[in-house]
Amino acid sequence: MRIYETMFIVKPDVSEEDRNILAENVKKFLEEKIGAQVDNVDRWGVRKLAYKIGKYFEGDYTVVYFRCNGQGLEQLENYFKVRPEFMRWQTFRREDLEKKERKAARAKKEAPTEETSTTEETPTEEKVE
Repeated sequence: MRIYETMFIVKPDVSEEDRNILAENVKKFLEEKIGAQVDNVDRWGVRKLAYKIGKYFEGDYTVVYFRCNGQGLEQLENYFKVRPEFMRWQTFRREDLEKKERKAARAKKEAPTEETSTTEETPTEEKVE
């Protein structure tokens, strides 16, 4: 499965409780509709925007890391478009995290092989002596 990151900005005039509910709804949408495995939901809170968007100078940032096969991401984009509470959003594939994960898995796979070969050699050497 591929690793994706979605960041979305919610309007600051939405109540804190509703912003938490929106973040939870995005997580549920990813899991139920798209079939994604959500790894992490990181709420940054209200922060100053780099530039004015509409009448807003601040926005509530949330970052979601998830794994899916890539199908259904259009549904996520449509979900953001339909809801007026979202000011901006962006979803992109995190190939760097995928490479890091593959590298760690490869190293983990090779490490037990080396250990078994060294443990096999040690008893053999003892029998020879």
